[in-house]
Amino acid sequence: MTVQDLLRHTSGLSYAHLAGPLLKRAYESAHVVDEKQTSAEMVAKLAKVPLAYQPGSTWQYGMSTDVLGRVVEAASGMNLDRFIIERICKPLCLADTSFGPIDAERAAQPQIDSTSGKRPPMREVTTRQNWISGGSALLSTAGDYARFCQMLLNGGELGGTQLLSPATITLMTSDHLTPDSRRSPSTPILFGALAPLAELGLGFGLGFAVRTHPGRNPLPGSVGDYSWSGVTGTYFWIDPKQQLIAVLMMQAPVQRLHYRYLMRTLVYQSIVD
Repeated sequence: MTVQDLLRHTSGLSYAHLAGPLLKRAYESAHVVDEKQTSAEMVAKLAKVPLAYQPGSTWQYGMSTDVLGRVVEAASGMNLDRFIIERICKPLCLADTSFGPIDAERAAQPQIDSTSGKRPPMREVTTRQNWISGGSALLSTAGDYARFCQMLLNGGELGGTQLLSPATITLMTSDHLTPDSRRSPSTPILFGALAPLAELGLGFGLGFAVRTHPGRNPLPGSVGDYSWSGVTGTYFWIDPKQQLIAVLMMQAPVQRLHYRYLMRTLVYQSIVD
């Protein structure tokens, strides 16, 4: 697999709960997800687990971004949390973004599940875990998230700081899937109308789903808009044509698709010019 494969989720890696029964057992037996481990230990475990697909052949959401976190550590000589704070958060003045811990009263609570009457389980944020995961666990606020998105919309610049070049943004937000790229069976189930499927007019860049065609997707948007989402409900998209950023901060895992669809519709209905 290549770094491009990791960035576009064609590495062959999966998450245990999205894999078939044999591969799921292999992930769980290797204890690939363990809050007490380091990223280096995680990668060493993952290297011994079979791949779900031949690298480069199939889009499968999984632990690619966690491995990228370790790539950053190896390339920079810094722990991932320090790298993100020093190279991204400080230059962009993202004062409320970190891997924690945070005070309990600042943590958004998930919606109560109407079927069970209980809140779904969430990650513990009042204590700091040893594993700094590249694919999850970063804590932030709507304000910081919006500033980061504004930097991307601006072509990599915010407040006089040029974090990325415009050419890098263009590369990141281009479709990196080929006509031969397959999608895993879990893709439409997990992401619905936001899945990077050619029939929905969506591809995938370096970390983002990218809209490639007009008229194929039931949700409003513009060709060239790009987006991604979090497992517990967070969602953002950036529409360069409309000069628009949108951020949804929500803790409702079961209802996440409903609210993402609703937010897209409401935002575009409000645009009259």
